[in-house]
Amino acid sequence: MAKYERRAEVIESLTPEQYRVTQQSGTERPGTGEYLGNKEPGIYVDIVSGEPLFASAAKYESGCGWPSFVKPIEPENIVELRDVSHGMIRTEVRSRHGDSHLGHVFPDGPADRGGLRYCINSASLRFIHRDDMEAEGYGQYIDQVEERA
Repeated sequence: MAKYERRAEVIESLTPEQYRVTQQSGTERPGTGEYLGNKEPGIYVDIVSGEPLFASAAKYESGCGWPSFVKPIEPENIVELRDVSHGMIRTEVRSRHGDSHLGHVFPDGPADRGGLRYCINSASLRFIHRDDMEAEGYGQYIDQVEERA
C-alpha cells in the first residue's frame, strides 16, 4: 500500500475553498493565497494525501499572484495533464496520490533554474516548517529546504 493516499476523511474536513480548488479544479483569486508571501524554510505537501510536493528552496517570487516553484521536490508525485479549459492550452498539475488539482506549470520560469514556473494554489497545500519536518516524517527532505552554496 502506498504511504500517501487520497483519504475520504481528509476530503470531508477540507474548507470550502480547499475543496473547490483540489476536488473541483478551482483556482484561488490571485494574491489571496495563504502561502504566497511565505518565506519560511520547509516543504509543501498535498493537503489531501500529505505527499511531498515542493521545497522552500525551489520557491520564488514570480509576480503572478500564486506561490511559484521551479521544480517539484519529488517529480514522481506530480502528474501533468493537458488543460484546454478557459480557451487556453495549459498544463495542469495534480498530485499523484491525492489526485488534488494543484495549479499549472508554465515554461516562463527563471532560465537559470530550469525555466519552469509551477504556479500552485495555496489551498491545495499544507506547509511544514523545517523545525517540524523530522517529527512529521519528512526528515529526508531537510537538505532541500534551503538554497545550497
